[in-house]
Amino acid sequence: MTPKEKTTLNGGLYQARKFAELAGVTVRTLHHYDRLGLLKPSGRTTAGYRLYSERELVRLQQIATLKFVGFSLTQTKELLDARTLDLGGTLRMQRDALEARRRQLDLALDALSAAERRMQAGRVDWDALRKVIEVLDMQQNTDWMKKYYSDEARADLDRRNDADPDAATRGQKAWAELLADIDSAIKRKVDPASAEAAKLAERWSALIRDFTGGNAQVAEGLKKLYADQKNWPSTFKKPYSDAASAFICAAQAAHTK
Repeated sequence: MTPKEKTTLNGGLYQARKFAELAGVTVRTLHHYDRLGLLKPSGRTTAGYRLYSERELVRLQQIATLKFVGFSLTQTKELLDARTLDLGGTLRMQRDALEARRRQLDLALDALSAAERRMQAGRVDWDALRKVIEVLDMQQNTDWMKKYYSDEARADLDRRNDADPDAATRGQKAWAELLADIDSAIKRKVDPASAEAAKLAERWSALIRDFTGGNAQVAEGLKKLYADQKNWPSTFKKPYSDAASAFICAAQAAHTK
């Protein structure tokens, strides 16, 4: 066949574009999963085009299910590639993930019940309603960020999180300490061109490097995220103040010279 080969071939095989359309995913996702070894095509045409079958559709459904439950792509691959699938262990992991979500819903339901009781008494429980909003937005406050990162970038973040589950907690603590030190420097009117400001700017850069892990696509996703602040959810609180950002930018500019 030529490069204009038919997208649907005998035997129920489909080229990537048609298969992606039928499965409801993007061709880019298929290529990414192929590179990860997560979803290999059934074969290729004589011209080298990937071919997919119903078998890949079944595996794609499994991938989607495990991702929804909370597994990373690395964990998903390990589970699906296991020669002897530990069904009991897999079910326990799925149950743990679902129970975590249920706990969030339980918190929201409790808050709603409290607000409902107060409403029956003729008053609105603002604290309870605010709690409902916080609980329901808890997961969304991280999920909405994913759109700024490519599949490759998200896969890299998943791999590093799997390798070091405590990294995120350490990073949050380090950022909190740095921002407190920056706020202190601003209050003390520290000169952005000073040695103290230079050290703060270097700590800022080091934490960003820790997050990106030297991955250009992760860095690009982070850049897109912060360039689109006007479209952030109203419930998401910016992790640092405009004053802190301006101070670090001034310090970086002063010491780059």
